[in-house]
Amino acid sequence: MTASTTESLGQRSAAHLWGHFSRHGDEITPPVITRGEGARIFDDRGRSYLDGLAGLFVVQVGHGRDELAEAAAKQAKELAFFPLWSYATPPAIELAERLAANAPGDLNRVFFTSGGGEAVESAWKLAKQYFKLTGKPMKHKVISRSIAYHGTPQGALAITGIPDLKKMFEPLTPGGFRAPNTNIYRAPDEELAADPKKFGRWAADRIAEAIEFEGPDTVAAVFLEPVQNAGGCFPPPPGYFERVREICDEYDVLLVSDEVICAFGRIGSMFACQDFGYTPDIITCAKGMTSGYSPIGAMIASERLFEPFNDNTTTFAHGYTFGGHPVSSAVALANLDIFEREGLNDHVKSTAPAFRSTLEKLYDLPIVGDVRGEGFFYGIELVKDKTTKETFTEAESERILRGFLSTALFDAGLYCRADDRGDPVIQLAPPLICGQAEFDEIEQILRGVLTEAYALL
Repeated sequence: MTASTTESLGQRSAAHLWGHFSRHGDEITPPVITRGEGARIFDDRGRSYLDGLAGLFVVQVGHGRDELAEAAAKQAKELAFFPLWSYATPPAIELAERLAANAPGDLNRVFFTSGGGEAVESAWKLAKQYFKLTGKPMKHKVISRSIAYHGTPQGALAITGIPDLKKMFEPLTPGGFRAPNTNIYRAPDEELAADPKKFGRWAADRIAEAIEFEGPDTVAAVFLEPVQNAGGCFPPPPGYFERVREICDEYDVLLVSDEVICAFGRIGSMFACQDFGYTPDIITCAKGMTSGYSPIGAMIASERLFEPFNDNTTTFAHGYTFGGHPVSSAVALANLDIFEREGLNDHVKSTAPAFRSTLEKLYDLPIVGDVRGEGFFYGIELVKDKTTKETFTEAESERILRGFLSTALFDAGLYCRADDRGDPVIQLAPPLICGQAEFDEIEQILRGVLTEAYALL
C-alpha cells in the first residue's frame, strides 16, 4: 500500500467517519486496521499488533477464520434475510436450540437481537411485562452496580452505573438504581478487604438493602455481570452470587446475568454463570457468539418467564429487524462448532492460571496496584503509590492514560484498553486461542510502557 493511499484513508476517515466513543479534531487521525490473522491485527502500513482485547472482547476464535466467512457466504446465497416477526428461519431455530442446550437450568427461550445493548434493553422490557402479566404491575425498577456498563440505548443506559456516560443524555429512562460493586481492592474498610467471603456477603447484602429502600413491590430485576467489566474486571467474591440468588428469590426479583462480554468462553464456560455456580432468570449475550464475524445478540429467558406469553394471544411487543439474522445465525453456528472441535473452553480453563501468573509478574512495577480477573479477562489497576493505593488525579489520567498509554501501548505493538471509567486500569482480553507466547508478549510490552508511564508521574 502506497503512502498516498495511506494518507487518503486517513483523510477520508477524518472527513466522514464518526468514531464510537472517540475524540475528533484536526490533530487526530485514527489508526486504520485492514486485516487480522489469528491473534494479530495489521494496519494500513502493514505493521502487526497483538490483539490483546479480542477486538472488543469479541474475537474468541481469532481473526481470519475462513470457515466463518464461508458460512456467511453460503447462508447469504440460500437466504440472505428474513425477519423473525411471526416467522422463523432454519439457522435461527438451530442456533436457539444450541444456546438453550448450553444454558443452565430451564433457560430455554431465546430472543435474538442485533447486539448486547439491545439484549439488555430486551431483558428489562421482558421483566416489566412479565410482572404486569402476573399481577405485580408496580415492579419495574432495576438494581445494578456502581461503575457497571450495560449498554448505550436509553433503557440500558439507565442500568449503566457510569455517571459520565449518562449526563449528556438525561433525562434517562426512570427506574435504574445502584448498589456497590465487588472491587475488593477498594473495599470500604480493612476488615472487609482482608476477608473475601465477608466482603462478598457485604456487597450482596447491599443489593437487598437497595431493594428494601426502593420497595420490593417496585423492583423487577437485578442486572449483574459475572465479572464486571467497567472499572477493571471485578470478579465476584466467594459466596457472592449464591447470596444474590437468595435475595432475588426472597423478594421475587429477577436475576439477569449480563454476559455480553463474559459468555462464550471468556471466563472458561459457554456461559460464565456456570463458572460461578449460579442460575439466573435471564442471560444477555452477544459479542463472542459469532466471534465478531457477524453481529448478533440474544436474551435467553427461563420457561417461567415465557409461560405468560405462551397462551396463543399474548405478544411481547418488542423486536429488531436484524435480530436473529439468518447470516449471523449461520456464522454463530459455525463459531460454536469451532469451540467444540478445538476445545476452546477447556483451553481457557487450563491456560488461565498461566495468564494470571504472567500478568502478576508486573507487581514488581511501582505503578501496578492490582491485577485482577478470571479466565482470559483481566484488569491491571494503576496507582501513584502502592502502599496508600493513591490513584491518579483527573489531570494525571488525561496525561498518563489518554495522553500517553493509549498511544504508547499501540505503538509498542499491543492493542488493549487504557480505561478510567472507574480507577485507572489496563484491560486485557485476548482471543481464546492464545497461549504462553502471547502472554509473555503482553507482559513484556506492558512492562516497558508502564515503566515509562511511571516516570511521567
